[in-house]
Amino acid sequence: MNKKILSILQYILFLGLSIFLVWWSVRKITDKGWDDIKNAFRNANYLLIIPVMITLLLSHYSRALRWKILMEPMGYKPRLANVYMSVLIGYMANLAVPRLGEVLKCTILARYEKVPADKLVGTIVAERAFDVLCLVLVILITFFTQADLIGGYLNDTLNTIVRSKTSSLSATKIIILVGVLLLGITAVVIVFKKFSHITFIQKIRTIFEGIWHGITSVRYLKNKGWFIFHTIFIWSMYLLSVQIGFWAMKETAVYSIPNALSVLTMGSLAMIVPAPGGGIGVYAWFVQNTMLIYGLKETIGFAFGQLMWSVQFFFALISGFIALSLLPYFNKNRIPVNEKS
Repeated sequence: MNKKILSILQYILFLGLSIFLVWWSVRKITDKGWDDIKNAFRNANYLLIIPVMITLLLSHYSRALRWKILMEPMGYKPRLANVYMSVLIGYMANLAVPRLGEVLKCTILARYEKVPADKLVGTIVAERAFDVLCLVLVILITFFTQADLIGGYLNDTLNTIVRSKTSSLSATKIIILVGVLLLGITAVVIVFKKFSHITFIQKIRTIFEGIWHGITSVRYLKNKGWFIFHTIFIWSMYLLSVQIGFWAMKETAVYSIPNALSVLTMGSLAMIVPAPGGGIGVYAWFVQNTMLIYGLKETIGFAFGQLMWSVQFFFALISGFIALSLLPYFNKNRIPVNEKS
């Protein structure tokens, strides 16, 4: 199948998923529920949107610095302003077509700096590899700091899936589930070895190898300490933005960092889904269901999820547009690389 047609079908699929999740979230909301949502938005402290945007600006600035560090072993030292604006434009592009921003920020930076776009692809793989590693660590921290609550929730959920709402998970069932999981992992390993000649298997294997090489590439960096610092700082700013978001609504102001960790975890997983509009529908649905675990009303969870998504959406849109406008002006005395003779 033509790759362009496949991309269009994928876009339509995830757009449909987003619309479905929006409908699923609002289908049961009563008139009283809509009143609760309106009151939540009406009483929200919108001044706190400013510090949320500041944390996002700082996280993206740190991401630009980290990206610049990854370019140094290749002998490239682009101007930080160009790197930063390319990052912001990339996030804006992702709103229209998921993952487009990863390619676009490379081509934009290559246009104004002596950095070949194809050489930057490896740095993007390394970045994403460390983001995946950080997400795994966040998930583990979230689970172990709230094992009782999350464990109980998972127990209830698995009971519903395995048998019925009235049954309970026994040690035998847990052993069976673990056994099935191990068998599944073993089967995947065997398939990868036996059918390694198949193109699809090769592509999947290449992705995993790229993630591994990206993670191990940090050993070649001169500034390993700063790279790790920026990685931690980026995710710390993400966490802080969620906590500030809690304070914006009086119904969620009582929640603290452990709860913000859960929202960060599920929100990040939602962002992995290549839905257009920065995860419209998907992000809010994940956040809404996460907050149900902590006893927040479903309608308020919906309002909070929509608020957080809206702030991130308009931040990416506005900051990306400003960066796109400033980039040519900032480089007005420099001839773009692809226009040089």
